[in-house]
Amino acid sequence: MNPIARRMQRIAPFYVMDLLAQARRMEAEGRSVIHMEIGEPDFDTPAPVVAEGQAALASGDIHYTPATGLAALRQAIANHYRDQYTTEIDPGRVVVTPGSSGALQLIMSVLINPGESVLLADPGYPCNRHFVELVDGLPIAVAVGPETGYQLTAQLVEEAWREDTKAVLVASPSNPTGTLIPDEEMRMLHATVERLGGVLIVDEIYQGLVYDEAGGTALRYADNLFVINSFSKFFGMTGWRLGWLVAPEPLIDPIDRLAQNIFLSAPTLSQHAALGAFTPAVMEILEQRRQAFRQRRDFLLPALRDLGFSIPVTPQGAFYLYAGCSELCDDSRAFAQRLLHEAGVAVTPGLDFGFNQPESHLRFAYTTDLERLQEGVDRISRFLAG
Repeated sequence: MNPIARRMQRIAPFYVMDLLAQARRMEAEGRSVIHMEIGEPDFDTPAPVVAEGQAALASGDIHYTPATGLAALRQAIANHYRDQYTTEIDPGRVVVTPGSSGALQLIMSVLINPGESVLLADPGYPCNRHFVELVDGLPIAVAVGPETGYQLTAQLVEEAWREDTKAVLVASPSNPTGTLIPDEEMRMLHATVERLGGVLIVDEIYQGLVYDEAGGTALRYADNLFVINSFSKFFGMTGWRLGWLVAPEPLIDPIDRLAQNIFLSAPTLSQHAALGAFTPAVMEILEQRRQAFRQRRDFLLPALRDLGFSIPVTPQGAFYLYAGCSELCDDSRAFAQRLLHEAGVAVTPGLDFGFNQPESHLRFAYTTDLERLQEGVDRISRFLAG
């Protein structure tokens, strides 16, 4: 008897985690490794946020919260949209979740019936398709390229739409490409999905990390869509495992009921800590970090291009560069392995991000300081020369 559910045959591992494990073993043996593989900011959680968590822990008030989250935190999130993005959100539409992954699990479980399909950009974040698989839906990978900024467009959605399509999931800024969906295209996307009878889901977990223009939110355009966000990336709270979603008001009740049964609630300590994330002092810290990420991008982008990597679209956000390497190799996974073991530089092969020419792409994460990035570029240069 095989006790494993059939869906597990379609859920792939994170190849980057294997690379990370190899890198950690090398470091334990005394080797130096430049980490450009993991999508985790190298900054610690801001001290005022930690202090909020410590105060909550000292008070002893670490009990279950409502499944939708602390009322004060839901209000703070709504205020954040008002203050940063001039968008009024009813805090009753905000649901606090165990990371953005918890938000995706809730949304897919509430929306998708077995056999219904969800359209996603390829390349894209691999877990997105796996959340569709988890509810026995059909993830439909739509190939995107530099001509659309590696993003789905209204036209691509129209062409890829199927009779069984229920939803479209996009990310802006995106992982692995760091590109944005322009405002007018987002409006057209929403209008097209609505006309076709589906639901638009927008992943905005890198929302605060936009560099060349003012960031925005799809919530400006409509309230009959889902938006996912997280305290992990911009707020630097990865290990606290806290995120949120904003949902259409009629769907809050089923989301609440499901959250009660799956999670009960997001971590209470993390929720109390997150109340300190929206203060002026923390926002100033986060702005300094955003500028640091921008400086890193502005160094690494031309440096990689000079080495022969193809990056046809300048990423406007997040902290990734998705680089074509077909002029340098014919197998990005083997190239990443050699780069790690021979040069001590860890990067992620395209295999982690879908089926659209993964063998000719690598993702570089500029989640390490500028001095280490410069050393990484020097090592790659010597590796290629050798």
